[in-house]
Amino acid sequence: MMKQPLTFVLVVWLIAVASQFATAVETIPDEPFLQEYRDPFVLGETEEENNVRAVTVDPQGRVWAATAAGIRFVNGDKLVPVADESIDGPTFDVAVDAAGTIWVAAWNGVYKIVDGNVERVNGLDGPVTVVCPQKGRVIVGGLRGVSEYADQQWKSIPGPWQKNIRDIAIVDRQLNVVTPGGLFRANGSQITLLSRPDELLSSNLRAAAVGRDGTLWLGSRGGLDAYRGERRAASYIGRDGLPSTDVRSLSVDGEGVVWVGTAIGAARFDGKRWSFRHSRRWLPDDEVRDVAFAADGAAWIATRGGLSVIRKRSMTLADKAVHFQDIVRKRHVRAPGLMERCRMRVLGDLSTFEPMDTDNDGMYTGLYLVAEAHRYAVTGAADAKANAAEAFAAMEFLQTVTGTSGFVARTVVPSDWTSVADGNRAYTDQEVAERLAREARWKKVTSRWRKSDDGKWLWKGDTSSDEISGHYFAYAVYYDLVAEDAEKKRVAQLVRRITDHIIEGGFDLRDIDGKSTRWGVWSPEKLNDDPDWWLEKGVNSLEILSYLSVAHHITGDEKYRQAMRTLLEKHHYAENILTPIRATPDYFTYIGFQLLAFSYPALVNYESDPALKQLYLKSVEKWFAPVRDDASPFYGFVYGALTGGDFRQRDCVELLRDVPLDAIEWTVDNSRREDLSIVERPVEGVQQTSRLLPPSERGIFRWDRNVYQVRRGNDGRAESSTAFWLAPYWMGRYYGFIGAPQ
Repeated sequence: MMKQPLTFVLVVWLIAVASQFATAVETIPDEPFLQEYRDPFVLGETEEENNVRAVTVDPQGRVWAATAAGIRFVNGDKLVPVADESIDGPTFDVAVDAAGTIWVAAWNGVYKIVDGNVERVNGLDGPVTVVCPQKGRVIVGGLRGVSEYADQQWKSIPGPWQKNIRDIAIVDRQLNVVTPGGLFRANGSQITLLSRPDELLSSNLRAAAVGRDGTLWLGSRGGLDAYRGERRAASYIGRDGLPSTDVRSLSVDGEGVVWVGTAIGAARFDGKRWSFRHSRRWLPDDEVRDVAFAADGAAWIATRGGLSVIRKRSMTLADKAVHFQDIVRKRHVRAPGLMERCRMRVLGDLSTFEPMDTDNDGMYTGLYLVAEAHRYAVTGAADAKANAAEAFAAMEFLQTVTGTSGFVARTVVPSDWTSVADGNRAYTDQEVAERLAREARWKKVTSRWRKSDDGKWLWKGDTSSDEISGHYFAYAVYYDLVAEDAEKKRVAQLVRRITDHIIEGGFDLRDIDGKSTRWGVWSPEKLNDDPDWWLEKGVNSLEILSYLSVAHHITGDEKYRQAMRTLLEKHHYAENILTPIRATPDYFTYIGFQLLAFSYPALVNYESDPALKQLYLKSVEKWFAPVRDDASPFYGFVYGALTGGDFRQRDCVELLRDVPLDAIEWTVDNSRREDLSIVERPVEGVQQTSRLLPPSERGIFRWDRNVYQVRRGNDGRAESSTAFWLAPYWMGRYYGFIGAPQ
């Protein structure tokens, strides 16, 4: 039998959508947007070289850094000294004038660099801490006060300045001198001091910058003040959106955005919204000392640990999908075709990656299969079909490798691997008692890994409901969108074997030891009568109904439909699923929300009984309500496709745009931010942010993890797979929520 042409499939789908949705689907165009990313960090050879105090970019695009070791410039990803560098000591500031001359404030005076040659500007001893080139002159500050260099000579600018001068800014010829005791403002010979609490958030000033509209921005230990003329126009602390009031530097980019260097990262304010860049995803160290901007818009950020450069490039979501697909194919597909995370021998160094096993290899291989199946349905791309087929074969192998009639392994690795997670081990009676005292449902498994009959593989047992739910979700999508006749038979045979194994186990997943796995439990006796399974009653009831629905749809065997009826009517699963997840603070599991997202499509889409479909849709509404505001495109697109209801579609698409291109699992810690509160909702016992942060400001996440968690990451030891992004993107394209690239 020939497959129907793709256009025919899409027409049928559009007709089905039109009849199901109460309102027309909005297709959000895939318009180009500016995607931020960072280049490799720029580092020197020593700790002193990486201790960067200031940075500037000359008219030729060369980047200069004032470091504790002297003046340096950027060559590739290295900080290197000037050939005849003669400063021989620490530098504190660097700036460039309109003619392209580089001015350096150093431990023993002022230097200038012309055509790469370093020359001391005689007549002023150090240390000099600030250098500020102005039209035809240079103003500097240091222990000897404020001086001006013009007509090749130094002239002292008298004033009651404090000796620790931290910054200098000029607004309409008014000289503003930043000190630990306040702001000195000089108009000719008239000098005033701003230091009172009604004038500044803190008199302990650190930095100043002038906006394009003439606003004087002042950063202090107490936050950010903005002056327009003689009037303080605004102040910003944590409640106003400033992530840290420990301000270290201020800069204004070509678009008028204020960059606030703080002790914990770089904050940005465009006049309406704040954004934040911190952690090694963006910076070599979170203490930001200075930011300078290149003609191409790149932001060069000086930190205590080296230089970072953040760039922007125009992309569409389709471009981003290509980037994330490249990550998957380069580093995340391993024998026998499984896809998940990879680790790195050197922190953050992708060239040192190596494959690894995880407990969720099967589930996330299924999610990647779902992504590629939808890509094939949308584009007809041959490689999408091949990738989906490869993923299905790997998932099929997870069953056949066990040598059983229907048990499915968690994962499988080549038998010559010497290191795996949760290796086989014995337990003492005392250890067993300790485990059971903490978790009564814990199962002692001494032989978690077993060798395949041919000796080529090690497979892992004690498979969870997470894995099985991911499998069935993927089987259904593969069967409907990709498989041809012969493949459909393979899918049907596999689904029959696994489903029969579950039914024969009393609706539990029996491991090779004949007992149910720790988490593979769907039986009425456990879900309805065992109080230890009360919390999972709704989730697991839905899971098993979904498995049976998939089995009936794919095999056509009425026994699976009858098993559904028995569970729904005799064992009250119809009541169980009306509380699909008990979303209370003591039990708010994002894993459960993901498993329900896997389970609902088959239940709703394959149901022909109107009453049952309405029952399932009621359950869908209960599932989605607690996570509606999370703007998850995966949950949202599933919900939107099934109900046509509001799922914050634009926010979901914007989230896909904001996800960083870097999938390395850098540790991102938001606990020190002052623009947030730390709360214990919605998940009790876990430190969480009081509001949802954009993906670029939180650690790499997946839909089965708490998106409000304050701290996430493993210091760059691993790279996340990007199936979590690819699956909802291609589902969004398939359902018409996201348009083709413009």
